[in-house]
Amino acid sequence: MKLTPTEGMRDYLPSENSIRDSLMQTIRGIYRANGFRAIETPAVECLENLENSDGGDNLKLIYRLEKRGQKLEKAIAAGDFANLCDLGLRYDLTLPLSRYYACHKNDLETPFKTIQIGRVYRAERPQKGRLREFVQCDIDILGSDSMDCEVELISVTAEALLAVGIDEFKVRINHRNLLRNLIIWCGFPAEASDTVCVTVDKADKIGFDGVKNELCEKGFPEEAADKLLSILTGDLRLETLAAYGCEAEAEVLSSILEQTNALAEGKYQVIFDATLVRGQGYYTGTVFEIECPAFGGTVAGGGRYDNLIGKFTGESVPAVGFSIGFERIFSVLCQRGELGQKERIALFYDEGQIADAIRYARTLHEEYDVTLVKKKKKVGKQLAQAEAQGYRYAEFLENPGQRKPLGVKEGE
Repeated sequence: MKLTPTEGMRDYLPSENSIRDSLMQTIRGIYRANGFRAIETPAVECLENLENSDGGDNLKLIYRLEKRGQKLEKAIAAGDFANLCDLGLRYDLTLPLSRYYACHKNDLETPFKTIQIGRVYRAERPQKGRLREFVQCDIDILGSDSMDCEVELISVTAEALLAVGIDEFKVRINHRNLLRNLIIWCGFPAEASDTVCVTVDKADKIGFDGVKNELCEKGFPEEAADKLLSILTGDLRLETLAAYGCEAEAEVLSSILEQTNALAEGKYQVIFDATLVRGQGYYTGTVFEIECPAFGGTVAGGGRYDNLIGKFTGESVPAVGFSIGFERIFSVLCQRGELGQKERIALFYDEGQIADAIRYARTLHEEYDVTLVKKKKKVGKQLAQAEAQGYRYAEFLENPGQRKPLGVKEGE
């Protein structure tokens, strides 16, 4: 049998998982302190929901699950091979949240401020920093169309990043309606705006020449492509957007920029970026990303998706969310060893002392992570093992409070 995990997925050693737990607790703690409430949704969703979620290229990456039992046998017997699957693994947390809200809205306050931290799945080519199974950390506000929601989400997400030691980043924001207006102004059909946005979103991967080539391959006029790219790569500022019929969007973005930069207090910068798209088709208004060069690019992203819940209810429900890319942050912080954790103590006790050891360990938990170790005759070997496993101190129950430093170099 195969020992290694499935391609694109990975195991985590105790030392790594300790960092992951600490990182999640820090992020979740910031979210909760700001009034967001945690929910959970299943990793498996109805395939019909996933395929009709306007998830852009992510729809090509859905893990599909076959029907089971008689339903599968019936489909195979009928030669209906196109419909062998009826479920899929979620590719993000936004579609499941939208279904959740539509199902439980009568039991939830308005606006509903929520946290979701969970694993998602995308069947893409594995590469450094890109897994097929990964964790996302989302906060969303549902039921309010106020731009205050954007201000709050940007501020809280930035607070969480600062809390885990990320102190050099930039928040970029844009507006989907602004992009649509520019696309139409440049000569593209109005109904093609979403597919043009998907192509423009690839600019960081294929360059603007690649964007132009793809737009032409899709059958759009070269003149329209040239005009759009000229605007996006030029000196497009909020005060010049009126020329393209984007006054309302410029006003919204200006207000968000003013308030979020004031809240940032110089710790980070929030800027307008007309080239920011976000690939998912369900975005309807503001979109934003957090860029951190030291972490190899984007570490968080989100936007407003006012029509997604309506796919379940038939009624438009305003919604906006921000998602932290947990795996990229974990990878870099793990390499740097920059995430603060409690120091670890190995507490040694003798036969028959387990109850006393547990009782004493409880007095240490607020400051330390404590592991109970029953003493053997050769305790020196046990101390060496504890040191090798990263314990900072050893303590013996018969001498409470007298801690022996482990792994400490002379002069530290």
